[in-house]
Amino acid sequence: MQLTDSRALVTGATSGIGRAIAEAFAREGAHVLVAGRDTARAAEVVAGIVASGGTASPVVADLGAPDGVAALVEAAKAHGPVDVLVNNAGIYPVSGTAQTGEATFEAVMNINVRAPFFLTAALAPLMAAQGRGRIINISSIAAHVGTAGMALYGASKAALELLTRSWAAEFGPAGVNVNAIAPGPTRTPGTAPMGAGLDEFTSGFPAGRPGTPEEIAGAAVYLAGPGAAFVHGATIVVDGGRMAS
Repeated sequence: MQLTDSRALVTGATSGIGRAIAEAFAREGAHVLVAGRDTARAAEVVAGIVASGGTASPVVADLGAPDGVAALVEAAKAHGPVDVLVNNAGIYPVSGTAQTGEATFEAVMNINVRAPFFLTAALAPLMAAQGRGRIINISSIAAHVGTAGMALYGASKAALELLTRSWAAEFGPAGVNVNAIAPGPTRTPGTAPMGAGLDEFTSGFPAGRPGTPEEIAGAAVYLAGPGAAFVHGATIVVDGGRMAS
C-alpha cells in the first residue's frame, strides 16, 4: 500500500470526488481525516471506510465561515501531523457574468481560493519542518477552457493552479510536493441535475463518456504516493480527452 503510516486531510470529502479520494487513500493505508460541513455525512463516510478495513476520522468545519479554516486546522492537528492535504472543497454556480452578484462572487472566491490558501499557509510550513508532505489541489478544465456561464468558477480554479505552481516553488525545496488535478465533466451528485445532458456533452470526447470520481481519485493516489516524488507544480488533466479534442 502506497500511503501506509500517512495521515491525509481531504476537504469536501463527504461526497463526489472528495469522498472517492478519501476512500482510495484509505485503501492505500492512509488514516484519512474526512472534512466536511455536515457531521452525519462525515460520520457516514468514516463508517464506510472503517467497514472496508481502513481507518478514518471525521473533522467537521464550514470553510465558508470566517473561522472555518482555523477550526479545521485545529481539528486536524488534534489527530497528529498532516502528511497529505487535498484541497477539494469547492462550489460551482453557473451563471452569466452580468447575472452574478457580489455575494456569489465572494462565496466562490472564499471557498475555492481563500480556503485552500489559508489551509496551505497553516499546514505547508509544518510539512516543510518535517521535510516531507504532499498538497493536491483539485482544479478543473474550466481553468483552461473559456466557457459561457463559467467565468467566475473558471477564474477561481485558474487562481488555484497559479497557487499550485507558486507553492511548489516555495515549499518544494523543503520536501513538499504541490500539484493539482483538473478533472473534466464527472458524474457526481453535483452534476446529477444535468442528467442525460452530461452524457450528450461528453459523447464527442475521445473517452465518449463522463468521468467517475474513482478515476479522479486514481490521479490523487499517484500524486500522494512515492511514484510522484519528482513531480512539482504540475496539473494533471483527467478529462477523458476533452482538452485534446
